[in-house]
Amino acid sequence: MNTVSTPLPLAVALVRCPSVTPDSAGCFELIEQELVKLGFTCRRYRFGNVENLYARRGTAAPNFCFAGHVDVVPPGNVAAWRVPPFAGTVEDGVLWGRGAADMKPAIAAFISAAGDFLADGAPFGSISFLLTADEEGEAVNGTVKVLESLVADGERLDACLVGEPTNPSVLGEMIKVGRRGSLNAVLTVQGIAGHVAYPERAANPVPALLDLTAALRPPLDRGTAHFQPSNLEITSLDVGNPVTNVIPEVAIARFNVRFNDTFTGVSLEALLRQRLDAVALGSCRYTLHVTVSGEPFCTGDAPLSRLVAAAVHEVTGKTPELSTSGGTSDARFIARYCPVVEFGGVGATMHKIDERQDVADILALAAVYRRILAYFFSPKQR
Repeated sequence: MNTVSTPLPLAVALVRCPSVTPDSAGCFELIEQELVKLGFTCRRYRFGNVENLYARRGTAAPNFCFAGHVDVVPPGNVAAWRVPPFAGTVEDGVLWGRGAADMKPAIAAFISAAGDFLADGAPFGSISFLLTADEEGEAVNGTVKVLESLVADGERLDACLVGEPTNPSVLGEMIKVGRRGSLNAVLTVQGIAGHVAYPERAANPVPALLDLTAALRPPLDRGTAHFQPSNLEITSLDVGNPVTNVIPEVAIARFNVRFNDTFTGVSLEALLRQRLDAVALGSCRYTLHVTVSGEPFCTGDAPLSRLVAAAVHEVTGKTPELSTSGGTSDARFIARYCPVVEFGGVGATMHKIDERQDVADILALAAVYRRILAYFFSPKQR
């Protein structure tokens, strides 16, 4: 493993910041102090109640960007934790705390790797950092708006690595080279309320809703070269009816679709509406409200993916799977501007009670990032 300066002190300090979305809770102050020491120029971008940080060293192309988030999900039942969730405790070679997996040590490893790389001389291009406190929430005032502002300011990203915890159980086993899109929908059926003994005087929306959801269930596609089949999951059925002798007026279903590159959000919504329109509803009628929080993207087996995979193999000895599995991340926004891949720590405990990360993995992660910079800025890349 390549020798790098330890990212552990900064990782511990960041975990000790209770940065539940959208509060950065002092994280950016800690990060900016370290980056300024390394010669980076830092800029803060505030949108609504969310603060974001962009830092860059160098002015020339290409610009290699490390991206991630400092915000974390709430700790839940604090009493159930082995140690206080924001204590940043290191015991027996493990860093414990909320954000220890997702993804504060990765940010510390970014900075450690950049510092070690720059100690050998400035690259022929630029290194930058794009960090937000709005990834775990609605993600509307974070990375997506920073990117828009950067373009307006004349900034360009040429390649990006996001430090999300991509490895299911062992460091080095997986790189994310794409993500599925995500569509959320609220399906509402309007009926006519009435007494259950006189159904002819009412229109029960519940059977209609069940017929509609059944029409949505057949497979949407068979998958593509880089993606598994799109998947629709019904997450809620509700009529809000506390009594037994009233036919309800309204029935509501909520569902999510994680969809591959067979579709765009627009074409997927069109297919869903086509299926719903084919269902006979009698006296009932439906409405569908759709929100697309991310479109599918795939960097695939591209030069950036191969570069990252080579660095991972050199440090860990493993050949990582190039995957598009899992949920969404801010990479979905970055993909509109430049090639992007994701590689971070082990995500087995992210968002859980007793979230944690092995210190050895944090050190190895910094070594991987150091090799990625070396590969990216090598003379062969010019």
